Amino acid sequence: MLSLETITNNINNWLNNHVSSTWATIIEMLIVGLLVIGLFAMLGLILVLMERKVSAFMQIRVGPNRVGFKGSLQTLADTLKLVLKEGLTPKGADKFLFNLAPYVVMCAAMLILAPIAFAKNFQIWDINIGVLYISAISSISVIGILMAGWASNNKYSLLGAMRSGAQIVSYELSAGFSVLCIVILTGSLQISDIINAQQNGWFIFKGHIPAIISFIIFIIAVTAETNRAPFDLAEAESELTAGFHTEYSGMKFALFFLAEYVNIFVVCAIGAILFFGGWMPLHIGNWQGFNQVMDYIPSSLWFILKVFGLIFLIMWFRWTFPRLRVDQLLNLEWKYLLPLSLVNLLLMTVVAIMGWHF
Repeated sequence: MLSLETITNNINNWLNNHVSSTWATIIEMLIVGLLVIGLFAMLGLILVLMERKVSAFMQIRVGPNRVGFKGSLQTLADTLKLVLKEGLTPKGADKFLFNLAPYVVMCAAMLILAPIAFAKNFQIWDINIGVLYISAISSISVIGILMAGWASNNKYSLLGAMRSGAQIVSYELSAGFSVLCIVILTGSLQISDIINAQQNGWFIFKGHIPAIISFIIFIIAVTAETNRAPFDLAEAESELTAGFHTEYSGMKFALFFLAEYVNIFVVCAIGAILFFGGWMPLHIGNWQGFNQVMDYIPSSLWFILKVFGLIFLIMWFRWTFPRLRVDQLLNLEWKYLLPLSLVNLLLMTVVAIMGWHF
């Protein structure tokens, strides 16, 4: 199976042969940091363009088509505009917290990338509590959002931040129970173990009905957690202008905007790992010939295809369902998704104990 393992091993060996182990570790950390920043920049450019093209496709129109080949450089032009735009701070705002909030949100998104396996043996940190780590760090972003809403000294920002806080805290429960279903099926919190357990079939197929229910609940919950339509109550234009980032402009606004799309990538990457095997090719039982053909496709390509497939699904939601009211949003979680998640978790436990999965 092709992977990026050879490249990482060659870089590690070259550094250890030319510098001390301490400096080799420091240089590797710097390389990883630069790659993460570069990944963020590329995701911002690609996903914003994808959002516009998908929305144009859904609405039977062209979308961006002026800057670059068929509008391919439109997001680059938008980035240049935001870089050159003056960043303003409201007169009554808490300047320290106002300026800190975008970086808190971005740092939380960066930290979540650590345990995610982008390809075979291509992972920043294969921690043995990877799933728990992701759940814990993802909760930090709500602090940045609440910080931005309160520090802006704007009633619309504060309302948007409070809505976002209630929304994220509520839907984290259902998302967490969906993740626990896969943890029970695997018997491990480590990302590499979860992926390797799907060598003979992805959990979306192996886990029977409970895994399918878990995936449906997970995709709904993470759509709400990332403040995406139809759960974008925190940024409802008709009610709150732009929600918690109403007072932000220039690069500070760009950081919030970028963090939203990076979070979409992250939650879709987690969904791909838990339910679709991450970088693992499609294997069917003992079909040796079919499995060998699938192994010729690079593991990084499998991962990218699965993640962007889920991103397309989340973007599809935006142009299909109308925005919910606040009471409808919370009713959906507390009256329907949470009880269903608890019952499904019990059902998955029975399936795992009885060995009814493939």
